[in-house]
Parts: sequence; structure tokens; C-alpha cells
Amino acid sequence: MAAPAPEQQYTPLTSTRPTIADLLTIEQSASIFYSYAREVEISGRFAEEGEGELTVLVPTNKAVMALARKPHQGPAPAEPKIEGEMSEQELDEQSKKNVDRWVSAHIIPARISLDTVPVTYETLLEGKSVTFPTAHTLEDEVRIVKRREALNGVIYILDGTVKVD
Repeated sequence: MAAPAPEQQYTPLTSTRPTIADLLTIEQSASIFYSYAREVEISGRFAEEGEGELTVLVPTNKAVMALARKPHQGPAPAEPKIEGEMSEQELDEQSKKNVDRWVSAHIIPARISLDTVPVTYETLLEGKSVTFPTAHTLEDEVRIVKRREALNGVIYILDGTVKVD
């Protein structure tokens, strides 16, 4: 059997570096964050090349589990709601908004540098910025425990979370 003509041969696209999505898929200590992140539209950019680089501040599973209110619950309401005040659809919509806000607060729309600190960067959550007082910490004494380079950005694994008001 003859080999296919050169113009008909399939050549897979390959890269020497993984994407943010690839790194988050194999980072077992960040599976809860990635599970929340996959629920929001912005996470589609984690697998894209050439759409602008991102820095993702990824809390460990332990940090997410330690939260008094989980990301889908949002911040504590000023006045407690009476049971049955919201329909199931309204609760679902509010949960999605809370997750979107929380995930967006953990994404900086650029590959950042911590060569010169202190430094502050805006996140994708409107009006929310994060400050790095040192090259190894984020505000509120949240420590960076691991850094991973990706083709389309960088991830920093954190021992805490970015506070969302």
C-alpha cells in the first residue's frame, strides 16, 4: 500500500509547554478550584493559545475547604433570608454569579512579574485588585506554595484565597 501524498499526511499540533488547563487538570491539590472554574465562561481561555496570557491564583483544596462560606454561597448576607424567599432558579442563578465573581477575583489578565515588590495587579473582577507585598506572599499573608509556567500564562498555587467582598 502506498503512503499518502505529503499534503495529505496528518501532522498533529504540538507544543513543548502545557496550557493553564493542562496544568490545572494534573494539579491534584487544586481540583476544587478547577471544578468551580470550569463552571464559568472565562475558563475557556485556560486552554487557548494566543488569546492573551493570564495569571491564575489557585487556592489549594485545603484553602477552599477552610472557607466559612463556599464560593457558590457568596458573602454572608447583611440580613438572613427567610427559607423559601428565593425560587430554586433564583438560587441557581445567584450561585453561578457568586462562582463567577470568586473565580474572576483569582485571575489577572496578564502574565505577571514578582521581580519588583510590593506590586498590585487588577483582577478580572471589576474593582478588585491583589497586592503582593513580597515575591512569596499575597495580601492577608496568603503564601505562594508553587509556581507553574504555562504556554498561555502562569499559575500560582496559594495556601489561601483571594478575598471577595
